[in-house]
Amino acid sequence: MSVAVRAARREDLAPIVAIYNHYVRTSAATFDLQEVAVDDRTEWFEAHTHGGPHRLLVAVDDAEGVLGWATSSTFRPRPAYTTTVECSVYCRPDARGRGLGRLLYERLFAELAHEDVERMVAGVALPNPASLALHARFGFRRIGVFTRVGRKFDRYWDVAWFEREARPPA
Repeated sequence: MSVAVRAARREDLAPIVAIYNHYVRTSAATFDLQEVAVDDRTEWFEAHTHGGPHRLLVAVDDAEGVLGWATSSTFRPRPAYTTTVECSVYCRPDARGRGLGRLLYERLFAELAHEDVERMVAGVALPNPASLALHARFGFRRIGVFTRVGRKFDRYWDVAWFEREARPPA
């Protein structure tokens, strides 16, 4: 497998949305309840593809196309939060277990090291052992669990929240 991690391009948007919609349909990894359309994600895409602290990266294989993506997004809309980003990673179901989440986060965090970012946060709907292991690998520290904060698939879900410094000490 020859995978490259790079900034997302406009032609990547449809596969990014397809990956996301898989999790909308099948998982509590996102609390969206309805699939999103490519046209509805254009503004989001544009907000993450011009550098700065909000990035969108893709893992791409020449033969298989887009295999996964990672993003750093606005944590909260108020100005004092601009140095905090929320990080997420999604992989195509047939590409999970190949280390793509690690590759995507390595590149994302390397790029964010040059931005005005102090803190990274992530929320993980429980249970999700793979996501918990990925975030632990990158030094995210569990802050706490919000219980029963999301309802999807006729059940309530807990969300564990994590944080890490943007540039952890060596």
